[in-house]
Amino acid sequence: MFDKVLVAIDNSEMGRHVFSEAIAVAKKLDASVMILHVLDPFDDRYTKIMSLQTNSIYPTFHPEAVSYYMGEWETFKQEGLAFLSGLCTEAIANGVTTEFTQNFGEPGHIICEAAQNYGADLIIVGRRGRKGLSELLLGSVSNYVLHHASCSVLTIQGPYPTTNTQENTSVAEPATTI
Repeated sequence: MFDKVLVAIDNSEMGRHVFSEAIAVAKKLDASVMILHVLDPFDDRYTKIMSLQTNSIYPTFHPEAVSYYMGEWETFKQEGLAFLSGLCTEAIANGVTTEFTQNFGEPGHIICEAAQNYGADLIIVGRRGRKGLSELLLGSVSNYVLHHASCSVLTIQGPYPTTNTQENTSVAEPATTI
């Protein structure tokens, strides 16, 4: 069955949802868990090195800019480790044998690689529900993992925005005849 579960998460509401579902699954399966957080250099939350360049044809980096950039990355790394440590403690308190790791790189590739290195029988990953052009432009980590993982994959669907259909429905007035 599934004895080793890799859970790929980020520090978001969706990540918390995936974590909760993964712990519930692991408890039912009596499986051990590896929580993985990937530091993605293209994530919008992180400082881009390109934003530190000058407007010249041959950009140069000032030592202060590089120091600032490296300091930002160190902060992101430490925040990620603190986040993972808290989740690990929570999972252990719920009776699930848990460890964690934080890796750097392209999330889909790193998730598949980490699962193989861990010997995972199951990967649990979130799905935000991007479709069409949004998925094409922004990519889909869950789609990559589904097609490249060496083990089974469980995708946890993120909540869809709710719409009130009554607000968008108009009632036609009956036609009157004279």
